[in-house]
Amino acid sequence: MILLADSGSTKTDWRLILDDGETHAFRTRGFNPNYQDSQEISKELRQELMPSLKDHLAENIYFYGAGCSSNEKQSIVRSALQDYFPNSKIEVQSDLIGAARALCGRQQGIACILGTGSGSCSWDGHKITEQIPSLGFILGDEGSGAWLGKKLITAFLRSKLPPKIHNDLKNSFHINKEEILNRINMEEIPSRYLAAFAKFYSAHLDDPYIFELAYKSFTDFAENYIIRYQGFRTKPVHFIGSIAFHNKIILEQVAQNMNFKIEKIISNPIDGLIQYHTEI
Repeated sequence: MILLADSGSTKTDWRLILDDGETHAFRTRGFNPNYQDSQEISKELRQELMPSLKDHLAENIYFYGAGCSSNEKQSIVRSALQDYFPNSKIEVQSDLIGAARALCGRQQGIACILGTGSGSCSWDGHKITEQIPSLGFILGDEGSGAWLGKKLITAFLRSKLPPKIHNDLKNSFHINKEEILNRINMEEIPSRYLAAFAKFYSAHLDDPYIFELAYKSFTDFAENYIIRYQGFRTKPVHFIGSIAFHNKIILEQVAQNMNFKIEKIISNPIDGLIQYHTEI
């Protein structure tokens, strides 16, 4: 029995794969050990995951998560899982390795994440051979939902948006300067708050200002996280995440202009991870 988890800062998708191949799906809040300790994660697992699992105890658990790139952060998540699965084999890996396994499988390629956060790596079919650090939403995460939200909100607060877009954003989210700054400074995971504004882009891409914000954001991502890899023009480039999935047209324009080839854009890695862990 296998339990798989794909966790971003916003949500976690779980799949329980029974010995006969039957699969059960669950969803909980996202976890990020950069902002949460083992006790906080354990509490949320108890409240949200364990009631769904009922009496099923997986022998093998594979957790792929945002913020899980170091041994220290992986141990935070592993400790929380061990509270409920003391006898299970638990593997905690970064969301980037999860994306690479889901997108590339056992073939080489460049795997990219565009969700609440962003990231990329060059994958040789078995391991990451090169990785450019994303640096988080304050210093980096170009092209991510948090980055798009940050750019939009900054333009809003500085009164740089076209009047109609300004009013649409204000009325859609009922926001003002004080609320925005308070939420960013007080939220447990501020990137999650900022990423919520990314959905505004999809409904307003016909506006030149919004289109340019999105195009520039994805260009920034490509300049920082794709074209710096050796052989980027010949390797297949894959994207995963809701931001990538809902902005395929813009991403493809960026790829064409920057001379790399996008082979696959998917919303969620979980199906690819199921295939990866069950086809061995």
